[in-house]
Amino acid sequence: MRPGDTVAIVSPSGPPNPELLRRGVERLEGLGLKVVVGAHALDRQDLDYLAGADAARAADLQDAWCDPAVSAVFCCRGGYGAGRLLELLDWDAMRAAGRAAERAAGRAAGPKTLLGSSDITALHNAFAIELDVPTLHGPMIACDVIAGDDAGPEPLTWESLREALFGPDEGVTPVAGDRVLAPGSAEGRAEGVVRGGNLSLLASMCGTRWQPSFADGIAFLEDVGEEPYRIDRMLTQLLQAGAFDGVRGIALGSWVGCGDPYPVLEDRLRPLGVPIVAGLPVGHGTPQMSVWFGALGVIDTESCSLTGSWGMGEQAR
Repeated sequence: MRPGDTVAIVSPSGPPNPELLRRGVERLEGLGLKVVVGAHALDRQDLDYLAGADAARAADLQDAWCDPAVSAVFCCRGGYGAGRLLELLDWDAMRAAGRAAERAAGRAAGPKTLLGSSDITALHNAFAIELDVPTLHGPMIACDVIAGDDAGPEPLTWESLREALFGPDEGVTPVAGDRVLAPGSAEGRAEGVVRGGNLSLLASMCGTRWQPSFADGIAFLEDVGEEPYRIDRMLTQLLQAGAFDGVRGIALGSWVGCGDPYPVLEDRLRPLGVPIVAGLPVGHGTPQMSVWFGALGVIDTESCSLTGSWGMGEQAR
């Protein structure tokens, strides 16, 4: 992206806090971006965990993606509700709009960008399958680490997002974890396209047309507020559904409020025989580093890190 680009903010999941949304908009404008907010971003309805009606949330998302003036679509917050939109979106229209935007911008600029995390995993996975575009797993605009208070956004989170959006100043910074759960091959390295997101959402998509697959790629997983036995259940579901068949490596992010998840993560995933790095500050908590999905990534167990071709657009796919 470049200063002067237009970004749209939408609410595909839960309702945002209006004050945090206002501050988030100011943060983006401080980067030189033009910001438009979806018509229904602050809607409410009887189901108070949803930001307005399904049709309205889907319309905001689709309109933003299909608007040729919009370079990126940023999600306000997670919660729940993005999965309810998948059958309401006109994927043919969104696919055509994405191709047109890419042609207009030139291949070096890459395709349009979707930014979000947590519940937005449903959209990350569906966009990969339906639109075949990279998407950005990162902090959402109406959240504390970005909107924060008058002191500004959380510095590491903000710098990682800026680097992911505008490109690194001096090469891509690896995202470092704090432990290796499995060395995998003798080299302790794995390369592949990064896919994944929130474990609960990925498990919920099993049996649908958007069922996840990590074949020939690197699986990224994180979650929040889940007991270890529930993590076991969701991993078992994905394993039995074949989602991990052919996976080359696994990167594990934050597990805020999950007790000690590492014994079950190791028990369920180590038998796959691939490198596994854990403790990456990606997902929930602070900081929240940004990672491109649909881009090539490299796991290195020696440095306990995930490095990728973030921001490289078409070259990274």
